[in-house]
Amino acid sequence: MKLKPVKSISGISPEEFNKEYLKNGHPVLIKDFIRSDSPCWQKWSYDYFKEIAGNEMVDIYGREEDSQNHAASPPVGRMTFGEYLDLISSKPTELRLFLFNLIKLRPELKNDVLFNDVTGGKVLQWLPYMFFGGEGSATRNHFDIDMSHVFISQFQGAKRIWLFPNDQSDLMYKLPYNFHSIANLKSSSIDEYPGLKYLDGYEAVINPGETLYMPAGWWHYIQYETEGYSISVRALANSVSEKVKGARNLFVTRHFDDTMRKIFNQKWFDYKIKTAKKRAERGIQKRRK
Repeated sequence: MKLKPVKSISGISPEEFNKEYLKNGHPVLIKDFIRSDSPCWQKWSYDYFKEIAGNEMVDIYGREEDSQNHAASPPVGRMTFGEYLDLISSKPTELRLFLFNLIKLRPELKNDVLFNDVTGGKVLQWLPYMFFGGEGSATRNHFDIDMSHVFISQFQGAKRIWLFPNDQSDLMYKLPYNFHSIANLKSSSIDEYPGLKYLDGYEAVINPGETLYMPAGWWHYIQYETEGYSISVRALANSVSEKVKGARNLFVTRHFDDTMRKIFNQKWFDYKIKTAKKRAERGIQKRRK
């Protein structure tokens, strides 16, 4: 597996960003996507979050390797938001909050984040999601089902993210009708998953105040270097075909997979694993030529 650093930029105009990155689908680390005069930098802290929403119940997510047969990992438990923040503050843990919309629960928080929208208005600022994780936690390798562009901004702690274009899906051992791979990029054996050594992607470490632009359909493997949290916002895919694919993924593909899994259970999962490995072998042969 080859990883090259993601380029960093700041002070770019919307015209330049759309031309150089959004239209061409190149990942980039943006230094000034969240404005430095945003009130969040002075107001937000775990103590503040506990004060305004500490009693809210939240779903907790764990190791995603334990739910490979699911399009989306089910939660492993529930606790109050305050209890979760105390947990990640006290020790390393693999437990995470996934697609947590604290800003929906407390709409006043939306006024605390001021965006420097480098897309010139394409970012859906009204649809932010928050992601919290303990030191050492990680997501499984995946691409986003809706095929949108993603801007993930770090507010506390640090994340390491590996990125790969969608045309390397075969080498990822992507499961058919799903949007994740069965191979763990960090721990899986090359002997078992030889396609991994042909991967060619990017690496970025995002710190507070930095935003990683992830192009539509790109694979990403997110690792929490420390405990912390981030916010993601989206922009719609460039082409009509990508938008249609995203809609099909949301409203057809994942429901078809759920139905087949309920009917055939382990046989369906075994079929998908076998197909993923066959596709990976074909991908390896193409790259050896």
